[in-house]
Amino acid sequence: MKRRNFIQGLALGAGVGTVGAMGAYSYSPARTAFLPDVNRGTADIGVCKSVKITNISETSWFDNSIFMQDVTASGGLLVDQYTYNWPPFGNGKGPGKGTYEEGMKNIAPYLPKDLDKAWEITRELSEHADNAGGYSCLVEIEALDGTKTKYLFDCGWNYQWMDQCFKREGIDKMLANNEIAAFISTHEHMDHYFGFPVVAKYGPNIPVYRPSTFYPSGKHYMANCGHVGKVTDVPKGLHKIQEGVALYQFECPIIFKVYGELSMYCNVKDVGLVSITGCCHQGIILFADTAYKEIAYEKDKFYGLYGGLHISPFDDWDPKYDDLVIGLKKWELEKVGCNHCTGLITAQKFVDAGYPVVQGTARFRSKTTNYLGNGDTLVFPS
Repeated sequence: MKRRNFIQGLALGAGVGTVGAMGAYSYSPARTAFLPDVNRGTADIGVCKSVKITNISETSWFDNSIFMQDVTASGGLLVDQYTYNWPPFGNGKGPGKGTYEEGMKNIAPYLPKDLDKAWEITRELSEHADNAGGYSCLVEIEALDGTKTKYLFDCGWNYQWMDQCFKREGIDKMLANNEIAAFISTHEHMDHYFGFPVVAKYGPNIPVYRPSTFYPSGKHYMANCGHVGKVTDVPKGLHKIQEGVALYQFECPIIFKVYGELSMYCNVKDVGLVSITGCCHQGIILFADTAYKEIAYEKDKFYGLYGGLHISPFDDWDPKYDDLVIGLKKWELEKVGCNHCTGLITAQKFVDAGYPVVQGTARFRSKTTNYLGNGDTLVFPS
């Protein structure tokens, strides 16, 4: 019965939330074109004991109106993000007239050691540098034997803000002491990736997993930030990284001319599947449908979800999204942790609908207790 309800939930969500999720194919039958042809639940990724998430920063930008002002002035959501003249690639020529090459030339001499100087330069040349924040979290996997492995999930945007956040949560020391097994770049968007020099400053040798769909500028940036560790370009599909944990590369078109996003699936013993996203640009329907079609998980239970669901992330609510919120009930999730791109209105809708949304503390500039906010933690299972 639960499996039938799960499928009904997917069907109910199909066709809604397309604009808010920024990926129309994700909510239509066309989404299946991006999935390998596999039998139900054949992929065995093993099991782990628990998953702990520490939110380092979910505040991708501080003022939504300023952010949207920049988007509009630069030509809209479909313009190449490297041309917006956002930090750190500002060239002083104004909105929509930036280039990666010009911006990088200005800051390259100071990366990654003198980030304050690099940010001082880009603040003068870029659009609304102080509005940049960033998204990043620490994922800690406990194996069945009690061994714990840490992964750094994304690295934010603003050098100074992310350096501050890293120090607040001890990430700087973890990187310096090689306590973090790998850095996982979910996708190339500015608020998830442009802060990479902060990672390279403390952990230049850290292994990296990134989407194979990164553009040449994104690859060049990582290398020129001083990173010298191994880089794995994750291809389309499932990629196991340890017992009970796998990445999945979704090859999907995203706003700001970014392509492809990595997400994480964790199979927790005697509990079920825990899914972790950066922004879920692939769409929550495709994200859940993929797990159902490809992975065998404990108790056949979709237990928990953490990350951005990208439903009305700019709080431009449309009544049709209510159907998607209602449809998610069919999945019978036990615990949900939201971040910035879930949208303030969406997070409140989840709470109002009775979803098991984990309440945060709204510290360190997080805007609502409905988010797993900056400095908050979440454990699966509790």
